Amino acid sequence: MSNQTKILVLHMKELVYTAIFLALAIILGILLFSMFGRGNKQTAETISQLYAPGVYHRSLELAGNEIELQVVVDKDQIKDISFVNLEDSVAVMYPLLSPSLEELRDQIVEKQSLTDLSFDAESQYTSSLLLNAISQTLDECTVKE
Repeated sequence: MSNQTKILVLHMKELVYTAIFLALAIILGILLFSMFGRGNKQTAETISQLYAPGVYHRSLELAGNEIELQVVVDKDQIKDISFVNLEDSVAVMYPLLSPSLEELRDQIVEKQSLTDLSFDAESQYTSSLLLNAISQTLDECTVKE
């Protein structure tokens, strides 16, 4: 064995960088755990009962004409969205009303969500009016914890 002394030279700059990166890694780990950890997981009970099953109605008024929107939901999904007794005169006055609702209904029933829906530029105002009414109706039938 040799009795030679080994000297370890640490540069202060490297120690500071190492400490900063270590602190950032710990903060990132805590952030990821808080975002995706146990606290945000839904239990099977809350997933199984999203809506109070039933048929819900919402009235829309367009230039003095009452239009009734019907939303049918099951306990965990949206079944159907339609107009109830849409008068012919209203359908003629607002020709984009029925096609816009059909387009929205197909997307909502397929996705089971009101996000990321697409609609034509020519019917954007009609679609946004209908989407707002559908959203209010779904808020009414959503089970509150």
